[in-house]
Amino acid sequence: MIPFLFTSFLMGAVGRAATTIVTEIRRQFREIKGIMEGTGKPDYGRCVDIVTIAAQKEMIIPGLLAVLSPLIVGFIFGPVALGGLLIGVIISGLMLAIMMTTGGAAWDNAKKYIESGNLGGKRLPDGSRIPHMPAAVVGDTVGDPTKDTAGPAINPLIKVMNIVAILFAGLIVKYYILKALKKTNRTAVCFFDQYSESCLKISSPYLFISFYYETHPRIDSSTQEPCCTR
Repeated sequence: MIPFLFTSFLMGAVGRAATTIVTEIRRQFREIKGIMEGTGKPDYGRCVDIVTIAAQKEMIIPGLLAVLSPLIVGFIFGPVALGGLLIGVIISGLMLAIMMTTGGAAWDNAKKYIESGNLGGKRLPDGSRIPHMPAAVVGDTVGDPTKDTAGPAINPLIKVMNIVAILFAGLIVKYYILKALKKTNRTAVCFFDQYSESCLKISSPYLFISFYYETHPRIDSSTQEPCCTR
């Protein structure tokens, strides 16, 4: 469900940002004289501000969805449910991403296919529009955010959810096991608490080193060029 909810937020964000841009462009055509004639200068900065603010503002909810969903499932339902969530997100997200990228491209290119003269072209011999041209326009409008925004964004969604789950896996397992052990044996709780803290101290440097080598490629001293990363 999360990939579908995530992409729906993105599609809605694109629609709202596009509507704001259209309103702004109409305002400039109405208030700034000479734009169509080339004598007036449009306010490009205002349009850039609109899309920049919309990109930052509209990603708050999808970002929180990607970060908080594995934590909520892990701490409430346990590590097994968290594993099921990650597997489900990977499988369903992969299928949805393939469908959106290929389907959105097909919708987008259908309009170009008709405009290039296929299926009778854009208009009939009497000058009227062909019946399937409006449908192609709608497909082009929906296909652009589908293939350019929602489809590719599923990849970082899967990555962020898995990274958050890996970083908090120790705490989730510790919390879930301690909650079960508290009902049975207090000594086991103390032992497990000390053992988990030791494991966390030992694994933290390795986690940092792994992250460092993933983000900083090694430089070959002979060629001064980045070589393979670990």
